[in-house]
Amino acid sequence: MDLGRRVIRVERQFLEVTGKGLTEGPVKSVAGVRDVAVPREFLELLSEHMEAFVASRPDALLFTTATARPIRRGGFEKLTGWRKDVASIGFPGLHFHDLRHTGNMLAAASGASTRDLMARMGHDSMNAALIYQHRNREADRRIADHLGQSLRGLPNV
Repeated sequence: MDLGRRVIRVERQFLEVTGKGLTEGPVKSVAGVRDVAVPREFLELLSEHMEAFVASRPDALLFTTATARPIRRGGFEKLTGWRKDVASIGFPGLHFHDLRHTGNMLAAASGASTRDLMARMGHDSMNAALIYQHRNREADRRIADHLGQSLRGLPNV
């Protein structure tokens, strides 16, 4: 995490491997190694989190257990109280991975190109990126307005 540049560098991942437990290794694809820009609105919260919970080593993990170990899928609920918290804000049944889907849908709604979305999400498949590009009325209205603006200067329009 580089707060000055507002980016999170994604280079490695942890996987649950049968018989080996949690193992660190490379991300799924070459596209998975990337810098992901962070909205300014999150900087203060991230800074406070890093100061309180993240070691000052360059290889320190951003989110860990109290003993600075990676969070295992099976221990996530106990560690965070996720189900109770999401129910308290009116979203019972929301899964942690749903946040990735929501963030990627919001990124797609920004008007970014599919190629830019692929880079942000770490996808090397266009099909994977298209999952997040839902049709919406606002986008259709923006397209219509842009077409109208483009046609205004033409003769007979």
